[in-house]
Amino acid sequence: MGCSGGTTLFYPLLITLSVALITYNLIISSNAPLKQDFPSSSSSIIDPVIALPRGGSRIRGSKSERRLFHTAVTASDSVYNTWQCRVMYYWFKKIRASAGPGSEMGGFTRILHNGKPDRFMDEIPTFVAQPLPPGTDQGYVVLNRPWAFVQWLQQADIKEDYVLMSEPDHIIVKPIPNLAKDGFGAAFPFFYIEPKKYEKVLRKYYSEERGPVTDIDPIGNSPVIVGKEALKKIAPTWMNVSLAMKKDPEADKAFGWVLEMYAYAVSSALHGVSNILHKDFMIQPPWDTEVGDKYIIHYTYGCDYDMKGQLTYGKVGEWRFDKRSYDSTPPPRNLTMPPPGVSQSVVTLVKMVNEATANIPNWGE
Repeated sequence: MGCSGGTTLFYPLLITLSVALITYNLIISSNAPLKQDFPSSSSSIIDPVIALPRGGSRIRGSKSERRLFHTAVTASDSVYNTWQCRVMYYWFKKIRASAGPGSEMGGFTRILHNGKPDRFMDEIPTFVAQPLPPGTDQGYVVLNRPWAFVQWLQQADIKEDYVLMSEPDHIIVKPIPNLAKDGFGAAFPFFYIEPKKYEKVLRKYYSEERGPVTDIDPIGNSPVIVGKEALKKIAPTWMNVSLAMKKDPEADKAFGWVLEMYAYAVSSALHGVSNILHKDFMIQPPWDTEVGDKYIIHYTYGCDYDMKGQLTYGKVGEWRFDKRSYDSTPPPRNLTMPPPGVSQSVVTLVKMVNEATANIPNWGE
């Protein structure tokens, strides 16, 4: 059932927003590095999955056998975001139910950051967050994501000890365990997040005194499983670093559309949060051709093929599935399946979208 965070939350929201804006103004008023009093780096830890030099401290979670995590997805009320969230939530429910009583998948929340309820509040568990003030995101709407998480973490009653930050264009294909094993966070490593390459820019936000730039993991905020209490500390920093980077022409040019991802990686490192890097967290068709043992399909890229099943990436195919084709209207039910020869990952993706749309009530209305 939807939670609008109504009138009773107006004044806490107003106070929180005012504090955030004051902090933001303090950051952008100077070209100096951030001077906030973050926890310092401590022991040197070798990542147990990918051997990267680590500079953080482990996060201690619950000692119970089942370490439940809450799945949270930020979204606007656009048609584009909404149909993806509906498909994602359909599969979240089905996969969680299939996992049985031992599953570590807890609750689910869509964090709606447009400031008002929509008509899907009763279909998808939803928390309504306020957007950034007009003009603050400078056209980069993703900056609303960290601010939305700040509000949700401050105001919502989250029962689980961990949070999985996910995205609308994620489809869960099998039960996800709590991968934040042995006190580390867990994240997917992105090949295009390259802290070493951009060390000069990142040193404005992560000084040499804090440790090597490789303390910054090659991650974004999603998919990430992290301790709830740790995320409560990271989120305000993530918001402030994102805003500061967007205001910084050098950082904005260097990071472009992945700026907010770099901001999360930096903020995680600033708070001493180390991550196990799981390449098997998700796949991204069409480049990843098999689902295998992965947990999530991330359909961020367009899938274009000729009728012989050959990939025509960069050129609109005779057969295609691209989420951007449905920015103003949801995809129809019963999408045409790809031709023979197309990779198993793409076939699985289209089958799962078709199943969801066939079973979600009032699809396309």
